[in-house]
Amino acid sequence: MSETGPLQARLSGFIDHLGHERRLSPETVKSYQRDLEQFLSWLAENGTGTPDSINQHLVRAWVASRHRQNISGKSLQRQLSSLRTFFRYLLREGVITHNPAEGVRAPKAKRPLPKALDADQLSRLLDRQAADPLEKRDLAMMELFYSCGLRLAELVSLDVRDLPAENDQLEVIGKGAKTRRVPLGNMARKAIQEWLKERGRYAAEDEPALFVSTRGNRIHPRSVQQRIDRLARQLNALQHLHPHMLRHSFASHLLESSGDLRAVQELLGHADISTTQVYTHLDFQHLAQVYDQAHPRARKKRGKE
Repeated sequence: MSETGPLQARLSGFIDHLGHERRLSPETVKSYQRDLEQFLSWLAENGTGTPDSINQHLVRAWVASRHRQNISGKSLQRQLSSLRTFFRYLLREGVITHNPAEGVRAPKAKRPLPKALDADQLSRLLDRQAADPLEKRDLAMMELFYSCGLRLAELVSLDVRDLPAENDQLEVIGKGAKTRRVPLGNMARKAIQEWLKERGRYAAEDEPALFVSTRGNRIHPRSVQQRIDRLARQLNALQHLHPHMLRHSFASHLLESSGDLRAVQELLGHADISTTQVYTHLDFQHLAQVYDQAHPRARKKRGKE
């Protein structure tokens, strides 16, 4: 590999390439530039900066140094992506013969767990009397999120014809157009019936959607988020309530009561059970209680201290 001068001299050409050839947004281009300038600055501090001096070991050392500075795994993944793209450009230009950032991985980003509400909070929220017809709609939506564990997109896409006529199984279309059936609880069914009494006042003719806006058409996901948050704030129940918090509460409460992870996976529509394990964590006190009651090495022998 021939020496071609400092990498800094190649950066401006790469930035032009992003903006003019790939037509990326100015903000995205700035993000690339910021990531690469940080990398090049680190190289300069470590006494290098020519294309033929960069290898996989050096890239890993840079990742490790960033990690020690408490840069998050998610940010490091993005910065590594910037490096890979830059080196692909240099490869195309004949400056280097291999991409030293390929195969280098950032530490896994921590997946923040959504908060679950306790059952008493949810009861106070859902058992209230609706002040007007639109609150009946809002309460019905909240009941479906909590009683059925629906995603926001799944709820919005429901049509009136999707409601079960005889049994209590609601069919929904989830991610990847996969269909699943979830039980429709008694309280959710009652809330929907209350809304159906009012729906005709708002729904446009031939509108199939179960939940409609005041304009008469299918309610927008953003409107659902705003209405649920508004209702919770009115009751001083929460500072911020969103649909996924209700879905997570459904999963957490069901798992705490049943302990059946596979069943919860099916009800949530998760393809991989590892996703269910993230979203349906049990609190430690509950786990400790189960352990103390069930594990033979945890139980104290009677008559002994």
